[in-house]
This record gives sequence, C-alpha cells and structure tokens, in this order.
Amino acid sequence: MTIAFVHRHVLEDHITGFETKPNAHHITVPRHPTILTVLAHSGMEAAVGAALAHIEGVSVRVCGPSEWLCVSETVSAEALLRLVREIEGASAFDHSDGRVLLQITGAHVRKILAKCLAVDLHPEAFAIGRSANMLVAHVSGNLIRTADNSFEIIVPRSYAGTVFEELMEMGREFALTAGFAGE
Repeated sequence: MTIAFVHRHVLEDHITGFETKPNAHHITVPRHPTILTVLAHSGMEAAVGAALAHIEGVSVRVCGPSEWLCVSETVSAEALLRLVREIEGASAFDHSDGRVLLQITGAHVRKILAKCLAVDLHPEAFAIGRSANMLVAHVSGNLIRTADNSFEIIVPRSYAGTVFEELMEMGREFALTAGFAGE
C-alpha cells in the first residue's frame, strides 16, 4: 500500500493569486495524478512496451530504452501498480508524490515552450503522442505532446515551483493563466 505524506499540493502558493479562469493559453495542474516509472528487464522491452500500451486510462510516455512513465488521472496508484506488476519482465515504482504534472495549452504554446526548451516542437518533428526526457527551464523533466496545441510536462516535486514560475514568465505576453484541474 502506498502511503502519501502530501496533504497540500506543492504549487498551492504559486497558483494562489493568479487568474484561475482559463484563458486561451492556460496551465492546468491536476492535484493527484498517478505517475509510475516502469522499467523492463533485459530482453523484455518489446513485450513490456506492448502490454503497457493496452492498459486503459493510462498515458504511456517513453523516457529512454526500457523505461516509461505511466500517467493517469483516473486510475489509482495502487491499482496501476498491481496491473503493471502483473506484466512479466516489468518493475514499477510509484512516483506520484514525487513528481508534478503540468498541462499547458494554447495556440502559441510552442512559442512559450521554445523559451525554456531546447527542442524542435514543430508538428512534423514532435508529433502528437511523442514524449522525451529533456531539460525544462534547466530542470530535468518529461514532455509529451497530447494534442495540436497541448503538451504535458512532468518534473520533480522539488523543482515544480521553479518550472511553474518560469512557464508563467515565458507566457506573460500571451496572458498565460494557471489553475488546478476541476477548479
């Protein structure tokens, strides 16, 4: 059983005071996403990757050879851990309390992200569903393109405030807003 010691979201003080009503460019922060790191044992990479792709309600992001992040806003950490640990050749670790998910959307989202990423986000270079580990505002994170003008960023909890502040600053010219999911 996973024991969560977090009673308050790490970005609580950062979002307070911002306009939380979504603008055309917006950062949405889910309060309790499930985030697992999954590693494949040697020789099991293809089988584990294929099995992860069939889990309903879970977004699978490539982190590197034999490594994925499994993210869900609907499946609990305990349930997802059980499902992943049933996959032969897979090891899973719950990082839900140690990482923060930021969803950023808007017509000019690539311009905002270009100010704090060193990656080509052109639709032909970074297609929908593509993910990669990279530096986000000088912090190690994972980026995935989820739709035409929508990306998700996962960063360590201890650096979430820094990345959030940087994104807000980079999005100022587009009146970037932020708020928690469902509020």
